[in-house]
Amino acid sequence: MRLLEYQAKELFAEYGIRIPEGRVARSIAEAREHAAGMGYPFVLKIQVPVGGRGKAGGVRACHSADELEAWYPQVSGLVIKGEHARAVMLEKMAEIKQEIYLAVFLDRSRRSRTVIASAEGGVEIESAGGKITREVGLDGIDAAGAAEVAREAGLEGGAAEGFAQILEKLSRLAIEKEAELAEINPLAVLADGSVVALDGKVVTDDNSSYRHPELERYAEKSEAEVRAEKSGFSLVELDGDVAVVGNGAGLVMSTLDMLVDAGGRAACFLDVGGGATAETVHEALSLIGRMDGVSGVLVNLYGGIVRTTVVAEALLRSSRDGSMTAPVYARLKGAESEKAREMLQGSEVSMFGTVEEAINAAVSGRKG
Repeated sequence: MRLLEYQAKELFAEYGIRIPEGRVARSIAEAREHAAGMGYPFVLKIQVPVGGRGKAGGVRACHSADELEAWYPQVSGLVIKGEHARAVMLEKMAEIKQEIYLAVFLDRSRRSRTVIASAEGGVEIESAGGKITREVGLDGIDAAGAAEVAREAGLEGGAAEGFAQILEKLSRLAIEKEAELAEINPLAVLADGSVVALDGKVVTDDNSSYRHPELERYAEKSEAEVRAEKSGFSLVELDGDVAVVGNGAGLVMSTLDMLVDAGGRAACFLDVGGGATAETVHEALSLIGRMDGVSGVLVNLYGGIVRTTVVAEALLRSSRDGSMTAPVYARLKGAESEKAREMLQGSEVSMFGTVEEAINAAVSGRKG
């Protein structure tokens, strides 16, 4: 489950991570009321469970009531990557001295949590320079380790102390909420030397949701995720361009981790489940076909309860009816895999003997 920014910041506040003053509006009338209470200037931020808000015009500065009247309808009416606004956040502006990137994520392939920091915040981490990467195990980072990361990031004095404290708290949040990712970008050093989280992203593990009833209030699903659930499979949308499809949450997540290790970025992960049929897999592929920005589909499936021929039939049907136009890179093993390969021979689907080969092809965009 990917939390909206204001939801992530609610968790930040619970863990003592400083955030700017902000309020959430779901109508222009509510926005006017909040503006009167907060005062100007502030920033309007669309609340959607996808990235790219700034580039799409979903973040606007307001210095007056006239600007609020002009910008609120535009921001609230945007559709970004197929997602309509769930709400709009009004957040007080801050006098920023430096922006930092900070994240704690779960690296399943190494069975460890990893801290990533960069003195260049506010941009995609792939574009940031001077990245600091540190494996911290499943127990998170202690005060000494957090202080060392602050020094490596070039921070001194109160800024270094504030950064280290926030890193410890973010690590504890990630562990206690079983988050796959807890990210602050940017984490801002203000003119007075204090440190505040200007943005936030938290992605939790759906498989652990039953252990966290306190997070149920955040269980808003995208339109595609709702359709997927009704069709009997699990879909989670992400920010990348390669859709990951498999059977079983463990296999799908390990495939996603391997994709990231190879330099790729997942557009979604889709678990067709143990009761998949050709119809449900076709519906799953059709949902991916309607997603924006998907450059390729990576299929890693081990046939057991789900026969690989079922998946092959769905792939062929999606290719014939045009519901899936992105190139498909597939590794099919297990029950009836040889027959599945024969079915797909001569089709647009590129078949590979190992998942590593399929991933490398998907990342580079080359055919098998």
